[in-house]
Formats: sequence, structure tokens, C-alpha cells
Amino acid sequence: MTRRTLLPFTAAVLAIGLAGCSSYAPVAVADNFAYLYGKGAAAMRLQARVYHPTAERSVVYFKLRTQDLLYKGSGAGGPFRAQVVVSYEAFPSLDSKQLLDSASTFVKDLSNAPGEDKELIGSMEMKRNDHRAFVIRVTARDLNRDAQSTVMVAVMKGPGGRQDFLPLAPNSVPLFDDQLPPNTAVRITAEQHAGHVLYGAHYAAVSKLPAPVFADVPPPPLDQVPDSTFTLTVPADGTFQFTTGRSGFYHFRPDTASTTGYTAFVPTDSYPLVRTSKDMVAPLRYITSLQEWDRIMAAGDRRKEVERFWSDAAGERARAREAISAYYGRVESANRHFSSYVEGWKTDRGLVHIIFGTPNTIRKSERGETWIYGDETNLMSLTFTFVKRDEPYSDNDLVLQRDPRFKSAWYRNVESWRNGRILQN
Repeated sequence: MTRRTLLPFTAAVLAIGLAGCSSYAPVAVADNFAYLYGKGAAAMRLQARVYHPTAERSVVYFKLRTQDLLYKGSGAGGPFRAQVVVSYEAFPSLDSKQLLDSASTFVKDLSNAPGEDKELIGSMEMKRNDHRAFVIRVTARDLNRDAQSTVMVAVMKGPGGRQDFLPLAPNSVPLFDDQLPPNTAVRITAEQHAGHVLYGAHYAAVSKLPAPVFADVPPPPLDQVPDSTFTLTVPADGTFQFTTGRSGFYHFRPDTASTTGYTAFVPTDSYPLVRTSKDMVAPLRYITSLQEWDRIMAAGDRRKEVERFWSDAAGERARAREAISAYYGRVESANRHFSSYVEGWKTDRGLVHIIFGTPNTIRKSERGETWIYGDETNLMSLTFTFVKRDEPYSDNDLVLQRDPRFKSAWYRNVESWRNGRILQN
């Protein structure tokens, strides 16, 4: 995929302070965060991450896709122009209304072929006068069609954390995903650790899938012993290179006395998209019986067995195609939003997202998230609570509080999928 890099700021990206001439008005963090994972979030794909080049300075990087933007012409043909405002607002916490800082950037892109799928990458400087943790909301607003997308990013405190590290593409622009392909040479910049030794370890992939929402089964433990360890010295320019191996994850620590550091994940399957028949098989485990699963796994042609499953479920080709698109669309959405030490569809939130869809209401806190399907004031509504696990590898690892009372809702929705009917809840 082609990247159109807007780093550092060029004529196409102009820094605009919110307190200045920008018309963008900051608002407090919203109470209902369902929009982060819903259909609106997919309308304009926005990714953001924070990097700390020094202890006092931070950079907010963002990425957009040109295919998601509306390009308008002057009426006489090309070039066509896209116009987007990207902004961030900083708050002490998710539930705070105190605005600590804000800034915005105007992104203008010209193209003679607006249908192309390219990446637009830019950045905004962010001041850090102290070392406290806070949260930023990054929003991209397409001015040509009045659409927007938002992501939340927790800004970590203290030295040695994962935001001291920034993975780079071969052309030296930032990568926005810490999921890296196996057997790939990767460059990572860590300017604060230039000249220092990093202590690395590789951990085997966690292959166990989450249990159904009603089963009293603990999540796979993460207190495992690494299968290999190594050290490396960060060169004077602050950028080091290593080559990923087999699936699992790598953890780099600046200090052996602390588990704080940076983690790079190597997915087991295609990521984040479902590309092959092999990728289509594994997520089916959530809605297949043990006998069906064994038949699929024993088949010489698993793709044909997967097609047979969906054809039998839907009863007709058109409905089967619709069900397949919806189901694996949720798998890919889960990968984008919920990946941690495993691919997003293999997490508790991924499980619930695939089976139940996007909830009506999502409440977020420092401790975790609550998903509500139905009216929040209705006692019959379904409520799932996810608690953040205290582990050094990811801040996106949330564990579901399972409850036997979810059993009937689980089987009702699984049966809907098995009948080719797509339900939200």
C-alpha cells in the first residue's frame, strides 16, 4: 500500500491551535463510548499513537486512509481535494471534564485519482510539563462530507514505558500497530534509551480461545516463563533493529528491576484481515458444536467445509454471503480494536463483539469497560463488565467477568448466527 507521508509538517499539513483561528470547539470526554467500536468508527479509519522522544516532549502521530475521504474537484476536473481537521484533547482521566491541553492540524491532500487507497500520516507536538498519566481523544473530521472518527489514547507516565518506543516502516514513517509479521526485520526508535542496553525476551503465543460468556473459566495466565532471552544495545542515534521470529510476543525492558517496557506482538494468523480459508476456520469455533468443529478440522478441504457450514446455516447463497460478510467483518473489527498479546478476535471483548455486536452503551473507566445491550435503565438489558488486567505487555488487555446468567443470551445469539440471522443482541 502506498503511504503519502505528511511528516514533518508540510504545506499540506498546517498546525492550528484550538485557541486560535480554528473553529473546532473542544468538549469533554463523552460518557457513552459505543461510537469507538461501532459502524461510525469504520466509516473513516483513524489510527493514532503517542511517542516520547524525550522526558519532556511527546508527539501524537495519526494515520488516515484516502479511500475513506471525500475528494472534491473544482468543477473542471482534477486535481481533487480532501480537507480534514485532526485534533486532540487531553484530559486527566476518562471521566474528567477538565481540559488539560488541545491542538489541531488542518490536513489538505490533492489527488488526480481520489479512488486510490493510500495512507496519510501526520503528527502534532504535545507539551508535557510533568510526568503524570492522562488520556487524549484524537478526532479526525472530514470537512467535505461532515463525517468524523475518534480514538482514545492513554498517555503513559514515567520512563521506560511502551511509549518511549516507536516502530518504523522501511521508509522510516511510524507504524501504528505493534502487531508485526513473523520473520520480518523491524526498526524501532527509542531516543531516550540511546546508548543503553535493552533486555529482551520472547514468549510463546497464547493459543487458548476464551470460554463462552457464562462459563466460570479463568483467562489464560500471563505469568509464563520466556522461551528465550537476549540483550541489545541501542545505537547512539536511538534506533535499533531486530528480526521477529515465530508467533508470540517480544518484550524489551530498559531495567531488569522492572517489568515496564515495550512489547511487539507476532500474530499467529493473517492480521488484521481475514484473507485465507485458514483464517476463516478458527473464528467459527465460537458458533460450532464440537462435532461440527471436529468435522471441519478433519476435512481435506476445509474451505469447502466452511462454505458448507454457512450454506447450511443460511439456507440460500445470498443470505450466506451476507452472514459471512457480517461475521468476519466483526472478526476484523475486533482485531482493529481489541488486540493485545493475542489477536483481537481471540480476546474477551472480541468474543462478545463477534457474537453480540456493538452495544448500545459503553462506559469506560481507568479500571475497564461496561457494555450495555438495550436501554441502560431496563433491568432486562444485557450488561457485560470487562476489567483491565494488571500486566506489563499491553494496556488493552481486558477480562470479562463471566456470569452463568448470560447462558440463555449466549445460546440465543449463537443460534441466530447458525440460522444465518444477524442480530445485534
